[in-house]
Amino acid sequence: MCRAVVTAIALMMSFLASAETLYFTAIPDQDEDKLGARFELVAEYLSDTLKMEVRYLPVESYAAAVSAFRNDQVQLAWFGGLSGVQARRLVPGSRAIAQGYEDQFFRTYFVVNAATGLGLQRELKREDLLGLSFTYGAEVSTSGRLMPQYYIEKYLGKDSDVFSRVGFSGDHSRTLAQVQAGVFDAGAVNYKVWQQSIRAGVVDPAKVKVVWETPPYPDYHWTVRGNIDSQFGPGFGDKLQAAILAMDDPRLLSAFPRQGFVEASNDDYRPIADVAEAIGLLGE
Repeated sequence: MCRAVVTAIALMMSFLASAETLYFTAIPDQDEDKLGARFELVAEYLSDTLKMEVRYLPVESYAAAVSAFRNDQVQLAWFGGLSGVQARRLVPGSRAIAQGYEDQFFRTYFVVNAATGLGLQRELKREDLLGLSFTYGAEVSTSGRLMPQYYIEKYLGKDSDVFSRVGFSGDHSRTLAQVQAGVFDAGAVNYKVWQQSIRAGVVDPAKVKVVWETPPYPDYHWTVRGNIDSQFGPGFGDKLQAAILAMDDPRLLSAFPRQGFVEASNDDYRPIADVAEAIGLLGE
């Protein structure tokens, strides 16, 4: 057999192998080691349930997660509300298929260094935060940037007019670390990461205080590409959705942490798209 034929067969076999592998990614909203451990468990579960190879593809940024989805490097992704809206706009026909039970009514906590002397408030007050330094999480994070900016503008005014310095930590874990260390006086953090960090002893509640929490909004969810059925066979998207909804291993769920997953649709995230458009973040 000539070398050209052997090469062609090898390339074909490589293509067929890759076509039978489902790749997924997730926004890097926490420490990389925690995310790796969590999503390797998901990959194992989906591989066993779907009887096929499923691999987790880590990315370095929210934008990279959206790009991987757009470029068909991954066919499934665990997005935040805003990144999911962005991804589905870039890949027509893509759909949200599941969200954590808690993601139907997610919240952001505004936290402060204890040295500010502030404690939990029922209302977000300009006089309490005026002149403090403040950090968001990632620039396209729903819970770390979009919703906190929306409520800051609604109740306090433009962030640059309220705070002495405004930054972006990159993720929720860094936000908590920076506020605890006094690098920033205050910040916005995903309430689930706050709860996890308190339980794990990563954050000292004597040094960091919750000063206010947002009203609930829809956030994290699983999204599949619009071509999922043509790539893996008719009905595969529904089969994948059913597998995610059936996740009940306490070890796996506690890694998120979520009590379980429920159905989701693109319409569930219309409020996120509306807020993002209103404050000019949808195109980022």
